[in-house]
Amino acid sequence: MTRILAYRFSAFGDVAMTAPVFREFLEQNPDVEIIMVSRKNFESLFADIQNVTFKGINLDEYKGIFGLTRLANELAKEFNPDFIANLHDVIRTKILDRIFRRKGFKVFKINKGKEEKEELTDVWNLNKVQLKKTVERYADVFRAMGFRVELSHKLRPAPGPKSGIGLAPFAQHRGKMLPLEKSYDLAKILAQKHPIYFFGGGKKETETLEKWEREIPNTKSLSGKLSLSEELQKISELELMISMDSANMHLASLVGTRCVSVWGSTHPYAGFLGFGQSEDDVVQVKDLTCRPCSVFGDKECYRGDWACLEELNIQKIVKAVNL
Repeated sequence: MTRILAYRFSAFGDVAMTAPVFREFLEQNPDVEIIMVSRKNFESLFADIQNVTFKGINLDEYKGIFGLTRLANELAKEFNPDFIANLHDVIRTKILDRIFRRKGFKVFKINKGKEEKEELTDVWNLNKVQLKKTVERYADVFRAMGFRVELSHKLRPAPGPKSGIGLAPFAQHRGKMLPLEKSYDLAKILAQKHPIYFFGGGKKETETLEKWEREIPNTKSLSGKLSLSEELQKISELELMISMDSANMHLASLVGTRCVSVWGSTHPYAGFLGFGQSEDDVVQVKDLTCRPCSVFGDKECYRGDWACLEELNIQKIVKAVNL
């Protein structure tokens, strides 16, 4: 059994995107085991994938070079891997790479395509093109080790009856988030025909979504009520998920649920469309030459008017739902 030690510590959506890649890679290479090192609260993302052992850590316990050296020593001693897969490539993981190399381990890391992404998000660049999908960048790390992996880019719906629509109106950054009044109006329209389940987290989001539940018939807020594994189970039972370009799109991919995704200052061209999701289910303002101006949605709008989100007509989302 070949053992690969992989690490990716954040962000939630990016860690979730590794899971379908692991699943297909390990099905095609059944004599391989992956040890996934990440934050403890991400464990449920990998719960049903054979030959994945999840190692949850608290990064606060491994601060600085001395802390990371201790972490590398512990991982090397516990797992003694054949290969190291750095799926993150940030300062913390670069330091881990160096420590593992010094110990004689073979280390492979993701190519995030930084220069291409800088060019893509240059607002004056009028020739925007599709970049390599992030899931393929993850797969490339295993290919560089000498393994074959062909990703299907297809959803695997969970068995059983499906009902209702999930709506996750929040995102970490403003550039990814439809104005809340638009999401509220969207929920009102869709709830006339379908049960709507609201997804979110954190105190403020939960308060907002509970208010929506009280005001809009045929809706229910699940915000703050479910563990990650319960949330994945619920998403797997939905007919459809509606999400911003955020983690809930990737959770839908993980459990094989179709997702209509809403994109503002970000764009599927950067490679972050959910695994197996259709480009036909992408909703965006197409005729803005400044898009995408950001890979993560964390930049201020250089125009100052957030046209990519303010001008998005929710009827486009209703039409895309098509249930």
